[in-house]
Amino acid sequence: MGNIAGIIMTSALIFVSLKYRWIYGSVIVPLKNTLSGRIILSLSGILLIAGISVLIIINCFMISNLNNKPRNANSTVIVLGCKVKGTSPSLMLRRRLDSAYKYLSENPKVKVIVSGGKGSDEKISEAECMSDYLIQKGISPDRIFKEDKSTSTSENLRFSKDIIDKYNLSNNITIVTDGYHQTRARMIAEKIGYDNITSISAPTSQWLIPTYWVREWFGIIQQFCINIF
Repeated sequence: MGNIAGIIMTSALIFVSLKYRWIYGSVIVPLKNTLSGRIILSLSGILLIAGISVLIIINCFMISNLNNKPRNANSTVIVLGCKVKGTSPSLMLRRRLDSAYKYLSENPKVKVIVSGGKGSDEKISEAECMSDYLIQKGISPDRIFKEDKSTSTSENLRFSKDIIDKYNLSNNITIVTDGYHQTRARMIAEKIGYDNITSISAPTSQWLIPTYWVREWFGIIQQFCINIF
């Protein structure tokens, strides 16, 4: 949906830019000359302004949560899973793990939950892959808890909550995922019942950001409706 929406929005902007005079003369001017046309233009303007306002608000939250770094070491780190290639992390997953590793190295008492199940095209679970990667980089195995059943962000966080409760870990969490994903992850975590939620945002390839960012608009709106209803 994010890809499709991005293509449609970009195509529409290009079309309007190239054909603005034609659109104005052939569509807008005739509408202005009738009462029903003026009503249509007014409603369209209101909807456009409302839509832009909603997107501005969403983007402000996304930027804020992207930069919501932990202020102390009193939290449990949860690394959200991503694609595994064979038995190795994909580029996106490796960036998340490197970001988590940096924080864990700086805060040796912090525990971490690596969360992600095994896809049909993966040889091992995402949690297993993440655990192996962190151990190879020097993180002690007794600091790592594996949640290897989840198939979505919601399950990542819900099943990780079970581990936190079982082992009496801190209910304050620091979510490690890509920056664009932090707002929706936070919304899900709040609904599940986590106390204090902070973020460690892994870098995303710049050419992928527009697609993922637009996709998240729809995901955030959907999650907002879920949280409300």
